[in-house]
Amino acid sequence: MSARTLRIVMIVLALIGVGLTTYLTYVHYAGIKVACVQGHDECEAVQTSTYSKVAGLPVALMGLIGYIAILGTLLLRETETTRLATLALTFGGFAFSCYLTFREVFTLEKICEWCVSSAILMTVLMCLSLWRFLRGEEEHRELAALAAGGGGASDSASPLSTAS
Repeated sequence: MSARTLRIVMIVLALIGVGLTTYLTYVHYAGIKVACVQGHDECEAVQTSTYSKVAGLPVALMGLIGYIAILGTLLLRETETTRLATLALTFGGFAFSCYLTFREVFTLEKICEWCVSSAILMTVLMCLSLWRFLRGEEEHRELAALAAGGGGASDSASPLSTAS
């Protein structure tokens, strides 16, 4: 997968996360019941539990801010710093999702499909961010080696020279 394609996939996943958490934030502040396919009100139980807020801030809003921040790092010009920022944000989101999933399963004994969806999105984003970060360094070294070797016009067709 090219660096450009990887970045586009990550942007799409972050946008899905923004949409998901926007809905959950809206539901929280509107005081309406969250739609749940299960029909067992498990989502509602999770969304209104004591674990649905941290320091008075809804977890859904924290997720929305996190996904927007991730999206922001993906829309900036790609550098080692922006790749690291994306990795740090997705790793933090992944760790927080793990904690919340633990609370869902072992404390509340309820599963919210919205929360699981966000946790899956964040897990995939974190894995892709790690791959992108590690691969970015490798691509940078290969491009530097090509430049040092006095690459000619044929180098511009290299898959490593794709714009990000």
